[in-house]
Amino acid sequence: MLLAMGCFSVMDTAIKTLSAHYPPLQVAALRGLSAWPLVLAHVMWQRQVGSLWRVRWPLHLLRGALTVTMLALFSHAVQTLSLTSAYVLFFTAPVWVTLLSGPVLGERVPRASVWAVALGLAGVWVALRPGPDFWADVWHSSASLAVLAAAACYAVAAVAGRVLTRTDSPASLVFWTTTLLALGATVLAVPGWQPVNTAHAPWLLLLAITGMAGQVAIVEAFRHGQAAVVAPFEYSALAWGVLLDALLWQVWPSGWTWGGAALVVAGGLVLLRAVSRPPVVATGNTE
Repeated sequence: MLLAMGCFSVMDTAIKTLSAHYPPLQVAALRGLSAWPLVLAHVMWQRQVGSLWRVRWPLHLLRGALTVTMLALFSHAVQTLSLTSAYVLFFTAPVWVTLLSGPVLGERVPRASVWAVALGLAGVWVALRPGPDFWADVWHSSASLAVLAAAACYAVAAVAGRVLTRTDSPASLVFWTTTLLALGATVLAVPGWQPVNTAHAPWLLLLAITGMAGQVAIVEAFRHGQAAVVAPFEYSALAWGVLLDALLWQVWPSGWTWGGAALVVAGGLVLLRAVSRPPVVATGNTE
C-alpha cells in the first residue's frame, strides 16, 4: 500500500498537468490507454493469460465503471483544486473502506482500525491547517463534490476488489480494470476528444508506468491484507506529497505539516500494535 500510494501520488501529478489541456474523460481514457500495453506485458510475463477469462464478470464490470467514474471526477476536480485540497477530501475513502469491510466482506474490524482512521483524518486536518475560508472555497464547489464522489467510487471498487481476490487471479483484476477503463472512457470521451500534443508524451509515459505499478501494488495489498487494516495506510500519501514537494519544487513542510504527519504515524503504530497481538484464548467462563 505504501508503494501504491507513492505511485498514485506521482500519477495524480501527471493527471493534474494533463487536465489543464484535455477534458476529464479524455484524461481518464489516456490513463487506461497508456498503461494497457504495460499491463498486457505484465500478464504475459506472469503467464496468467489463461486466468483472464475465468473471472466473476459482474464485479469486474462494476469495478470498471467505478474506475472510469472515479478518474473522470478526479480529473475534473484537480482542474481547479490543488492536490492538497483534493487529498483532504479524498481521504474520506479509507473511512468507507473500513466501514464496508465488516458487513460486505465479513471481516472483523479491529477497534484499532477506527482509531487509526480517526488519527489519520486528524493528522491530515492539522497538516493542511485550513483557514476560515476553506469550506467556503472548497466544500461548496462542484470540484469538491466531485472528489467526494470519486472517494466513494474508490472505496466501493476497493472492497469489490477484495472480494474478487478470493476467486480471481491478481492479473485478471489489473488487466480488466485497465482494459475496461481504456474502452469505457474512450467511448465516452470521443465526442469531445482533443488531439494529443506530442510534447505531453513524457507525462503520458509517467502516467502509464505509475498507474500500472500502483494498480498492481494495491491489488496485492488488498489480496494479502484485510481491507480494514490496509486502508488506513493510504494516509501515507501525505508523506509522499511531502517528499515530492521537497525533491521537485524544494518546498519543505511547515511545523503544522510535521505535526499532522506525526498523528498519521501514531495511527499506524496503534494499528500495527493491535494486529500484531495474538488472539485471546477463551477460558472456562463463556459469558
